[in-house]
Amino acid sequence: MGVGPETLSEESIVKLLQGRKRKTISDKRLKLAAVFVPMFIKDGEYLVLLTRRTYKVRTHKGQISFPGGGFHSGEDSDMLDTALRETEEEVGILKGDLSVLGPLDDIRTHSSGFIITPYVGIFPYPYDFNVNDFEINELIEVPLSTLLDERNFKEESWVIEGQPYHANLYRCGDVIIWGATARILNHFLGLLREILPDEEEKREGTV
Repeated sequence: MGVGPETLSEESIVKLLQGRKRKTISDKRLKLAAVFVPMFIKDGEYLVLLTRRTYKVRTHKGQISFPGGGFHSGEDSDMLDTALRETEEEVGILKGDLSVLGPLDDIRTHSSGFIITPYVGIFPYPYDFNVNDFEINELIEVPLSTLLDERNFKEESWVIEGQPYHANLYRCGDVIIWGATARILNHFLGLLREILPDEEEKREGTV
């Protein structure tokens, strides 16, 4: 069953994200970056927009990610500016078309040395995307209900470049979301579960 505005309003997401104390990370050894978790409504259901990065980029080649990038002190006044600028540059969603719902906790990347500040937003759909084909190989649409389905969340042990790696990931068909993107999603989805009706309530018809 899909998750749509009738069970999860924009106002409730804003209240959830902006009414909590966000966890931040401060470490001058690490670079600053920001990403956007862009959502949209299609056929009455929320979907999340992700990207598959090309192999031309410097880091996270070929991985599933959110639009985003590094903080530029000459261009950005804060991390939200970074997220908005990078989203426009990578997928062509204009700043004025993104409604910012709120921030998530900072996370630290394990290999590339970034502190990432994620923001959640919503944009109108259908949308005339303008994809940067140097950075982005394809756009991926995943229903929020698919991500919330715990059967699609896995914990696996991998070996990457000869080193053991414990991966928390989402398997949605042939799309595998792992690393920092999976950790951002896991945090966001955990918050949403606090305000979404649980399955028992749905079965009993109390919502």
